[in-house]
Amino acid sequence: MASTDRTARPTTAYRSLPSLRAGTRRAMRPSGPPTDEIPIWTTPDGVDSVTAQAVIDLAMRAGVAMIATGAAAADVTATVLTLTKAYGLSSVHVDVTYTSVTVSYHRGPNADPITVMRIVRFRVQDYTRLERLRSLIVDLSQDPVSVDEARVRFDAVITAPHPYRRWLVTVAGGALAAGAAGLVGAGPFIILLSFLTATVVGRVLAWLTGAGVAAFFAQCVGAAIPTAVATLLVVAQSAGLTFVGDVSPSLVVASGIVLLLAGLSVVGAAEDALGGYYVTAGARGFEVIVLSLGIAVGISIVLSLGKRLHYPIAITSQTLLSDNLVVQVVCAVIISVAFAVLSYSSGTAVVVAGFAGGFGWVVLALAERTLELGAVTASATAALVIGFAARLVARWLTISALAVTTAAIVPLLPGRMAYEGISQLVTNPDGNGFAVGIPILVQAFGLGLGLAAGVSLGTYFAGLLVAKRQGVRPRPAAGATLPTDPDPMATGSTAPVLSETSDLPVVPDDAQRAEQP
Repeated sequence: MASTDRTARPTTAYRSLPSLRAGTRRAMRPSGPPTDEIPIWTTPDGVDSVTAQAVIDLAMRAGVAMIATGAAAADVTATVLTLTKAYGLSSVHVDVTYTSVTVSYHRGPNADPITVMRIVRFRVQDYTRLERLRSLIVDLSQDPVSVDEARVRFDAVITAPHPYRRWLVTVAGGALAAGAAGLVGAGPFIILLSFLTATVVGRVLAWLTGAGVAAFFAQCVGAAIPTAVATLLVVAQSAGLTFVGDVSPSLVVASGIVLLLAGLSVVGAAEDALGGYYVTAGARGFEVIVLSLGIAVGISIVLSLGKRLHYPIAITSQTLLSDNLVVQVVCAVIISVAFAVLSYSSGTAVVVAGFAGGFGWVVLALAERTLELGAVTASATAALVIGFAARLVARWLTISALAVTTAAIVPLLPGRMAYEGISQLVTNPDGNGFAVGIPILVQAFGLGLGLAAGVSLGTYFAGLLVAKRQGVRPRPAAGATLPTDPDPMATGSTAPVLSETSDLPVVPDDAQRAEQP
C-alpha cells in the first residue's frame, strides 16, 4: 500500500504575517495626538469674584477705548489678555469684532463664568490717546496697582484733552489738501483754493458728525463741496475771469478726495486680515467700500448737475510724478505731517511721519522710474518699506507705529485716479466712459489694496525681526494653526508671546492658547 505521508516543507509565509502586521502597525500608528493638545481648565486661579469682575471691567474699558481710537483687533486682544494676566486671571477668552468686545472668564466647572460684552459706539483716529493707553497697559503689566487706582489712571488717560487745538487740526486738514494739490502739479491759486475748500469740508464734516448724520451721507456732502467749488471755477472761467498761473479745476476735486480717503481704515482692515481676525477685517473693509461709494455719489451728483448746466470739469492731463522730484517730496512730507496732526499723533510721531512720508515717496519714484514697475506694484513696494522701517523706528522711540504708517501712506492714495474714473462715468455715460472709467476705478481700488497690504506686510516682517532679537515667538494669527512641536514637553511652554502690532508681551496660558489654536 502506497504511503501518502509526505515530509512537511518548512515555510515562513504564515509565520511572517504577525511580524509584518506588527511592523505595519508600528509604522502607521501615531506616537502622539493628531493635533495640538486641547487646552483644558485645570485648577482655579484663586481670584475672588468681586476682584475678577473689577479686573474684567477694567480690561473691557481698555479694549473698547483702543479699538475706538484705531487699534487693530490683535492689539486689543493682547491688551485685554495682558491686563487680566497681570491681575492673576488665567482662564480668559477674548472675542473682538469691529463693533464689540467680549471677555469671558472661565472659573471652573463648579462656578459660574463671568462674561461681559461692550459695544464700540464711536470710532475716531486719536493716536495720542492710543499711545497713552499702551503706555498705561505696559506700566500696569509690570507693576500692577490696585484695580481702583488703575481705573483712576485709566479715566485720566481717556478724559485728557487733545494735544492740539481745534483750529490747528482744521488748518492741518487744509494743509493736507493743499499738499495733495501741489503733489499733482497745481499752481499757487489752486493750492490756496484747495486749502480753503478743505478747511470748510473739515468743519462741515465735524458738524455733521456731531449732529448724528450717518457717515455715508457725511462723505457725500464732503465730496460734493470741492466738486461744487471746481464747478464754480469753471463757470468763472467761462465768464472770462482770469486767474494767476495755470488753473485746473479738477485738481481741487482730486485734493479733496485725498482728504476724505485719508480717514478710511484701509490699513486697519489689512492688519486684521493678516492677524486672522476676518470678521473685523471684513467689517472694516466693507466700511471702506461704503464710505468710498459715498465719495463717488457726492462727486457724481455735482458733476451731473454741472454737465446739465453745460459746465463740465475737464480732467487735467498732469500726472503724479513730474520732473521736479524735490517739490513732490516736500509736498509728500507736508501731507504726512498734516495727517499726523489731523489724527492727534504725538509730536515725535508727527516728525517721524514726515520723514517716512518723504522717504516713501522717494521709494515710489525710484520704483517707477528706475525699476519701471507699475503703479500698483511701486506703491505696494513703497508701503512695504514704510511699514518695515516705521515699525522699527516707532519701537525705538516708543511711539505708535500705526500713527506713522497711516500718515506716511496718505501721499500715495489714488485721489486723482479715483476722480478721473468717476468723471469718465458721469460726463460720458453714452460713449466710452464706462469702458474707460471702470478700469481706472479698478486700478485705483487695486492701488489702495496694494498700499494696505504692503504696509501691513512690512509691519509684520518687522515684528518677526523684533521677536527674533528678543528671543520670543510672535503671537500667531487668531485663525492660524500652530505647527506640531516635535518636543512633547514643549506643549506646556510658557515662552512670552509678542503681538505684531503693539509689542505687548503676553504669556499664554491654557485659556489664551485656546484663542491661539
